Amino acid sequence: MEAFVVKSPMLPQDHQTAVQRALALGRSGDPAVLPALIGMLPLPSNEVQRLSVSAIGKLAEFGADADMAVAALAPLAMKARHPQTQQYAIRALGKYGAAAAVHLADLRDVARNPAQRDYVRAAAATMADAIEQVSADAAAGVKHRCQRCDAPVSVDEFGRAQQTFQRTYCDRCFDEVFLERRNFEMQVELNKTIEARDGTVVQSRGERLIAEWLTAHGLSYRYDAKFRIIGEFQIRPDFYLPEVDVYIEYWGMDTPQYKMSMYKKQTLYQQEGKRLISVYPADLPRLDALLAAKLGFVGFTGRHQ
Repeated sequence: MEAFVVKSPMLPQDHQTAVQRALALGRSGDPAVLPALIGMLPLPSNEVQRLSVSAIGKLAEFGADADMAVAALAPLAMKARHPQTQQYAIRALGKYGAAAAVHLADLRDVARNPAQRDYVRAAAATMADAIEQVSADAAAGVKHRCQRCDAPVSVDEFGRAQQTFQRTYCDRCFDEVFLERRNFEMQVELNKTIEARDGTVVQSRGERLIAEWLTAHGLSYRYDAKFRIIGEFQIRPDFYLPEVDVYIEYWGMDTPQYKMSMYKKQTLYQQEGKRLISVYPADLPRLDALLAAKLGFVGFTGRHQ
């Protein structure tokens, strides 16, 4: 997937203000902000439009006016200034379920259109299937389905899974996921064998060098913060710098499975408008210059302790 390059005719300050507003409205969980987000869609910035579309999708679970949201999203789901915005509009449309069923035929057309980007076509096909399933569930009186096995989920199961994982699981899958998470956490802790100068125990030499650079430059950080919520997902970032609201990930492995996970995580950061600095093993010899330059973009001028 190509990078979402920020090219906006808006003044930099206006653009950044609009970006932060779209993010804040999306995080609010308040369905009353839907008209404000819709009002941001015509702004001449691909990034603002993308983030606004994503935010509208997030409001679906909080009871936002489905008809209003679908009416705003549908045109962008069929055609947008940037293909990634179209992809996100399609995904957001899918979150409104049966209310978007009127656009099923249009989504199928997008999915079959060879002129569309592959990821746009894939999103359209996936969301069309999801909307069709939700519509069938609504007709049958089924309100929730397990995201893992697709079984119907009771109200009690839904509440338990949402409270613990912010996901929809049946009881059987809940227990499986809980065990998988516990085993994963245990393995991560066992892998922490390298101590940085400030006492933080990390998993690799690369992480140690990053931790020591941050400490040397007076930047506080949270290492391996457990399952931080970003968007709808739980992630475990290597480093989070609250002072500058930046995430640092050290991508230290080279296996196909690891790379797939890396790409998914990088895409999630991008979709949610998070500031991510990626560090790879080849970057370690020039780590000082890399971190100084990347953090300089977010206003960190550098201080050495």
